[in-house]
Amino acid sequence: MEENTQKWTDAEVAEIKETILTALESVIDPELGIDIVNLGLIYEVDFEQTGNTVIKMTLTTMGCPLADILTDNIQSALSEIPEVTNVEVKLVWYPAWTTDKMSRYARIALGIR
Repeated sequence: MEENTQKWTDAEVAEIKETILTALESVIDPELGIDIVNLGLIYEVDFEQTGNTVIKMTLTTMGCPLADILTDNIQSALSEIPEVTNVEVKLVWYPAWTTDKMSRYARIALGIR
């Protein structure tokens, strides 16, 4: 007998991912004073039916000393979302981050055209 492990519909999963992205906007890069979503550091949000959530992100530079701080802040921000049971932050370096990945808001805030 096959057990149905799907708790949420595709539409609900999309909504949960939006909630996750909104929560990630509260995570501020301490050096730049802009959130990690608008900086373009979040590459992918993978939310599984089990509640396991994988955040694929990059940093502005390799060897950035803020990796642990940002990871802790991500864990904290997502702990407020009841559907999220576990968070794994994976750092990825491809494609490399450039200022092109920043939102218009972040560019204006940092004076980049």
